[in-house]
Amino acid sequence: MQLNLGAYYISPIHPKDGWSICNFAVANEDRLKRYFPKTLEQNLTPDLSKIFVEKKVKRFDSKEEFLFTLKQNESHKIIGLVYIKALDWGKKRGEFAYCIDYNFEGKGLTTEAVKLLSDYAFENLGIETLQIISHKKNIGSLKVAENNNFTWIKTLKNEFTPPGEAPLNMELYELYKEIE
Repeated sequence: MQLNLGAYYISPIHPKDGWSICNFAVANEDRLKRYFPKTLEQNLTPDLSKIFVEKKVKRFDSKEEFLFTLKQNESHKIIGLVYIKALDWGKKRGEFAYCIDYNFEGKGLTTEAVKLLSDYAFENLGIETLQIISHKKNIGSLKVAENNNFTWIKTLKNEFTPPGEAPLNMELYELYKEIE
């Protein structure tokens, strides 16, 4: 499976993605350390990334979590990650988490990736509710939610605790599969 985004494409995590994910994580350490601390710590060296990728491929195959990479067509360099996680198959619900390389921020790529993956989740995974949970000061993330017609639901009190910080309130957005 590969989803086209013009000069970029989205594909499921692949066993050979370790080096590229390590390069992405290290280059974007400042961007990842607050909201993606576990992804960052698991990808600080090529050996750690290899283990990370093996685990994520297994989780993808077993439908526990879906990690997609956003890559450039020409170089196949990873420029972003999009997770569909926190899956509740009984409620047919999943949550997006995403990050993009600082060189590609503000170009609408994450918005487009979430749009395509929302359609994919609704049509191929049987998910009926998708969530985005973001801090109110993470303007880029909020724009991704709003640009994809996610609806603000509520503020989640003390929902997320970044490393070395007090718990943060987070904003919950949801998108529902249209029933025809």
